[in-house]
Amino acid sequence: MKRIGIFVCHCGTNISGTLDIERIVQEIARFPEVVYAVDYKYMCSDPGQKLIREHVAEDRLDAVIVAACSPAMHESTFRRTAESVGVNPYQTEIANIREQASWVHQKQQEAATNKAIEAIRTIVAKVHYNQSLTPYYLPLVKRALVIGGGIAGLQAALDVADAGYPVVLVEKADHLGGRMAELSGLYLNMDGAQDHLRQKIEAVVNHPNIQVLTRAEVAEAGGYVGNFVIKVEQREEGQALSEGVGQALSEGVGEALSEGVGEALSEGVGEALSEGVGEAAAGGPVPYTFDIGAIVVATGFDLYDKGRLGEYGGGRYPDVIDGLQLEEMLRPDGPTGGQIRRPSDGQVPREIAWIQCAGSRDPELHMPYCSKVCCMYVAKQAMAYKQQVPDGQATVFYIDIRSQGKGYEEFVQRAMEEHDVLYVRGKASKVWQEGGADDTGPGRVVVWGVDTLTGLPVEVQADLVVLATATVPRAGAQELGQRLHASTDEHGFFSEAHPKLRPVESLTAGVYLAGAAQFPKDIPETVAQASGAASKVLSLFSQRQMVQEPTIAYVDPELCSGCGLCIPACPYEARTMHDWQHIAVVNTALCQGCAACTMVCPNKACQVRNLTHQQILSMMEAYL
Repeated sequence: MKRIGIFVCHCGTNISGTLDIERIVQEIARFPEVVYAVDYKYMCSDPGQKLIREHVAEDRLDAVIVAACSPAMHESTFRRTAESVGVNPYQTEIANIREQASWVHQKQQEAATNKAIEAIRTIVAKVHYNQSLTPYYLPLVKRALVIGGGIAGLQAALDVADAGYPVVLVEKADHLGGRMAELSGLYLNMDGAQDHLRQKIEAVVNHPNIQVLTRAEVAEAGGYVGNFVIKVEQREEGQALSEGVGQALSEGVGEALSEGVGEALSEGVGEALSEGVGEAAAGGPVPYTFDIGAIVVATGFDLYDKGRLGEYGGGRYPDVIDGLQLEEMLRPDGPTGGQIRRPSDGQVPREIAWIQCAGSRDPELHMPYCSKVCCMYVAKQAMAYKQQVPDGQATVFYIDIRSQGKGYEEFVQRAMEEHDVLYVRGKASKVWQEGGADDTGPGRVVVWGVDTLTGLPVEVQADLVVLATATVPRAGAQELGQRLHASTDEHGFFSEAHPKLRPVESLTAGVYLAGAAQFPKDIPETVAQASGAASKVLSLFSQRQMVQEPTIAYVDPELCSGCGLCIPACPYEARTMHDWQHIAVVNTALCQGCAACTMVCPNKACQVRNLTHQQILSMMEAYL
C-alpha cells in the first residue's frame, strides 16, 4: 500500500472561483491510500512547495498528487520538489482541475466540482501502479548547427562559438546577412544597417570555431537531441567560399569584407571546405555530413507577395512597390545610389503614400496576424523620404499604430511632428493608376480610403505607393520543419514549445528557434531571442551526458509477434525491428512517449512506462 498525499491548488481564483475546494479536500481524504489532503492558494509558489516538503517528511509520503493546472505548466516543478525530500519524481502526478474542470464549466459549479473529484480519483488509481523510474543517460555531441545566416543566425553562432564549442552555419544564399543586408538604416537612430552587420559577419567568418557554408541547405536530418546526423548539400556556386567569400559578401554587405574573409574561411574553418568546392566544380552539389548536438533554426522571413494584393495594384503598376524595394532605393549601394525614384520613369516622387497592414490583419482574404515591424519601418522610411525631399508629401494610411518598444512611440511622434508625415487613420480600400498628362507616360497612382476619425472619404494622388506587406515565413520553412521533425503553425512559422515558459524551444528536443522563423519580430527582439536560443544550446552542452525521460514506450518480448505495425505508426521514427530477433525494439533516445505504438499493437506488447494498460483500465474503473 502506498502513502499518498494530495495537495489542492486554488490558483488564485482560477480554480477556487468555480470549484468548491473545501468539499474536494473532504471527499479525496476518504480515498484509499490517501493519508493526507490539504489545499493552498498557490501550490507552485515557494510556500506551497515548502508545504509539500514538510508533509512528505511528516506523513512519510511515498507518492504525491497535486490537483492544479495542466502538467505542461508545473509538473517538472512539483517533481523536483518531491525529489528534494526523497520521493521518486515519477511518483508525482498532476490532476488537471483547472483547464479540464474549472475553466470549461464556470457556470456549472457543482458539476465542475464533481468532475474535479472524479479526475483526482482516477489519478489516485494511476499512482497506485506507478513505478519508481530512473532517467536514461545518453552520449552528447557538443557541436551546434545554425540554419540561416541572417542577424539571428549570426548572433546565435557567435554566442555558442565564443563559449568554445564548434558551430556549423548553413546559409542558403551566396552571402551572409539575410534580410538585414537589404536594409538602408535602422530605427531609432537611422544608423546604417550594413555598418553594424559588417562587424557581425567579420566576427563570424574569422571565428576559429565557426564553419560557414553558403549556398547550402540541409538535405537530410536524422537522430535525436545530442546526437543528430545532418546531411548538408552545397551547390556548385559554393566555389565562392574558397576563392574569397569577401567578394561574394561585398556585393550585398560592403566592400570592407572583401579582404581576408576568403582566407579566414579556407584556413580557419577547415580543409573540408576547400576539398569539397573542388568536387563541386566538377558537377553536382557537395555533400557534407555532420554529427550535431543541437540545432538553431534562424531561417528568417519573406514578404507577402504584393501580386496577391490586387486591390492595391500590386504586381500591375510599376509605381506600387513593397517596403524592401524602397529599402533597396535608400541603400547607398542600391540601384539609385540611395535616392528615391519612381520605377516607371526615374523621377523624384513629390508625394508618396504608404499603406500599412497590406495583407496583414485580414483574416478573410490574407494573413490574420499583425506583422509587428511595419509601423516602425514605415515611420523610418517616411522620415528618410522627407529628409531627401523636404517639400514632398508623405502620407501613411493605418488602422492603428503599434509601436511597442523602448523609444518606439516617441520615434513615430517624431515622424508626425518634426517631419510633417501625415497619418490618416483608415485602411486604404483601392489603388488605381491614372493616365499620364499626354497619355504617353505613367500617371499618378490614386489611393482611395476613408478617414475613420472624421468619417470622410480620402483620395490621395501619389507618385509612388509603398505597401507595408505582411511578413510571412521563408519559402521552404515547412519542408525544413518536416526534415527536422519540428512542427510549424498554420501559417508556416515554427511552433514554440510553450509561448510563455519555453519561447525559444521547438516541440522537438534539441531544436531551438531564433528570429522571424518563429514569428515576425524586429532586430532587437531577434538578437535577444538568438542569444536566448544560444543559451539553451550552451545549457545542453554544459552536461556531461544527456538525460532522457524514462516515461517512454517499451516492448514485452513475450507478447510481441513482430508484426511491425508500430514502426510506421511512430511519428518520431523510434521503432525498428531487432537485428536478429523477430520483435520490435524502441530507440530510447528518440521515443517521446506519445503512445501511438500502443494504439496499433494487436497483442498489447507495446506499453508506456507509468501509463500502462493496467493503469488506464484502473483509472476507468475508478471513474465508473
